Amino acid sequence: MPEILITLLTIGVVVAAIPGVCNYLILLERKLSAWMQDRIGPNRVGPMGLFQPLADGIKLLLKEEVVPPHVDKVLYLLAPALSVFTAMMAFAVVPFGPVDDSVPSFLRFIIAPNINIGLIFIFAITSLGVYGIVLGGWASNNKYSALGAMRASAQVVSYEIPLGMSVLGLALMSGTLNLEELMHQQTQGGIMSWNIWFQPLAAIMFFTASLAEANRLPFDLAECEQELIGGWHTEYSALKWALFFLGEYTHMITISFLTSILFLGGWNMPFIAEATSNYPGVWLVKLLVLFGKAFSFICLMIMLRWTIPRFRFDQLMELAWKVMIPLSLANLVMVMFCMQFGFNRWWLFVGSLGLFAAWGVISANLREAELAARPGYVKPKKKAPAVAHGHGHAAGHH
Repeated sequence: MPEILITLLTIGVVVAAIPGVCNYLILLERKLSAWMQDRIGPNRVGPMGLFQPLADGIKLLLKEEVVPPHVDKVLYLLAPALSVFTAMMAFAVVPFGPVDDSVPSFLRFIIAPNINIGLIFIFAITSLGVYGIVLGGWASNNKYSALGAMRASAQVVSYEIPLGMSVLGLALMSGTLNLEELMHQQTQGGIMSWNIWFQPLAAIMFFTASLAEANRLPFDLAECEQELIGGWHTEYSALKWALFFLGEYTHMITISFLTSILFLGGWNMPFIAEATSNYPGVWLVKLLVLFGKAFSFICLMIMLRWTIPRFRFDQLMELAWKVMIPLSLANLVMVMFCMQFGFNRWWLFVGSLGLFAAWGVISANLREAELAARPGYVKPKKKAPAVAHGHGHAAGHH
């Protein structure tokens, strides 16, 4: 089959599948939320509520498209389209399945293969996604929307730095920014070659910064319904509102695949999907393994929503500038040092744990010093240990 036809087929499948997948991810989020809160969740439309996304989609399509008279109409309509466009474009260079010789010639599990700056492309495109939020907030001519847009712009600009710096160590170790090559190097060495062993701290920072980039809880300060009503999308309704969340859920899918590919070996899984595996349908098993890893991260993101309370905005900024940026810089220096002097890569695992522990001690001391500098602060006294009174034979004798 000609290359252009394979590309068009892949684009068609991805563009058609992502909205449907996002609809059912919303159902998954509602079901998991109900399970965590001891509720039932959607169960009325279809068996076990499985047709609920269809009902929600029909409702959004049939709702009246209200455009408030006080908005800048062109920018107001452009904002949700821009959010979806940037999210879809970022997914174009992400391999969502195996890209080796085991795949049939008429299939390809990546839209744009062999992009040597794939990671840079993703960061560049996802950083443009904030323009959808900023335009939506400014064009709405609403103070809550404007506050949400300002928060989003500060948040995305801040977290782009640790997001990019967290993967520089991987680039130094692997010598490439090509996602296919990064996955290939891990699959050739098996489970002990997964980057999570050598860069556990980078994996945590990458996932955390990605959550902030996607405006997912506990970093959803841009919408924050308790204080901003709905933030930048307060004035949006029906399909325009749905497009914003299509962009958010597409970003979640991209984050999940990226984390699986960069740190967990992509489609590699001991015994069932290895570089030497050669049985009929092995490409399908590899595809399911990668999908399973990505699905696990999506579930983690959903469960974090009901586990960690929302940050205050000053805490959000402090986490980026006072914790993640210095840590990512220290991690990069550590990788450079080990690579320069030819140390065994397992020292990076020890170094990552050491950096994490050291920064915890430093942060605790800085916090205590900050509290002590406040006027009127009294250091709490340590409680004396309680003395247990016995009731045995010795205590019971008169």
